[in-house]
Amino acid sequence: MNYAHDFHAGNFADVLKHVVLVRALLLLARKDAPLRFIDTHAGAGVYDLAGERAEKTQEWRAGVGKLLDGALTRDAMEPVARALVKPYLEIVAGPLGEARYPGSPRIAAALLRPQDRLVACELHPDAFARLKAALAGDSRARPVELDGYLGLKAFTPPPERRGLVLIDPPFEDREEFARLSRALPAAVRKWPTGVFMLWLPVKDPRAAQDFARGLGEATAPHAGRGALRLDLEVAPPAPDAPLARTALILVNPPFGLFEEAQAILPELARVLGRGRGAHLVEWIVQPR
Repeated sequence: MNYAHDFHAGNFADVLKHVVLVRALLLLARKDAPLRFIDTHAGAGVYDLAGERAEKTQEWRAGVGKLLDGALTRDAMEPVARALVKPYLEIVAGPLGEARYPGSPRIAAALLRPQDRLVACELHPDAFARLKAALAGDSRARPVELDGYLGLKAFTPPPERRGLVLIDPPFEDREEFARLSRALPAAVRKWPTGVFMLWLPVKDPRAAQDFARGLGEATAPHAGRGALRLDLEVAPPAPDAPLARTALILVNPPFGLFEEAQAILPELARVLGRGRGAHLVEWIVQPR
């Protein structure tokens, strides 16, 4: 595959994904029992914001860079949302000072406790080499050079009954949505107590809505805590424009995440969208 996340690291889509990931892991960690974090498409682990690829797009400046300035320097966010976003900003602020952005495996590793474990799958050889280096020395972490969908099958259910799976494919393959439609419901059936978090680009809102509803119907029999959809839009849709809307689908979201998302997403849309943003927080499947 040709996709390289170096061009997009720290952009608005990463902000949404990683803010929600941090909140979900913190909510899961309220219980002492160990948990497992599985990252099916882990990427390189850390991204150089001063590198040629990131410098070419500068997407991070309108994403995490803008949020860091707005949330902490000028206190531009509403207080409840600012408090909820703060743990994410504290994790990324140090690396940003060195012009680096941590990917989801490193962000998760910053929150995991001694009893928790992390499995990070990455198939691309160059990205996997960087991932291994990013996780080196962490005895809780296991990087695996493996296709993410094979990893989803192989590592669910884990020995721990609790945990979170992040599924964040590159969406280069036209069959990606079809693969997800098969793989995610199968994984939920195998691990009905797990939290599953799927990232999606939204280029066609109607198609994204249909896909989300289809996933909801397929996972509903096994998703006791329901399925949640979170969308963030930073600019009105326009033909041939860069990606401006992204979504997360969470199956079995941790208790309290819906209410936290209701506080966080309006502020992300306002700060990152510069008055043109929009958001969506809705249940696809109601909790039972």
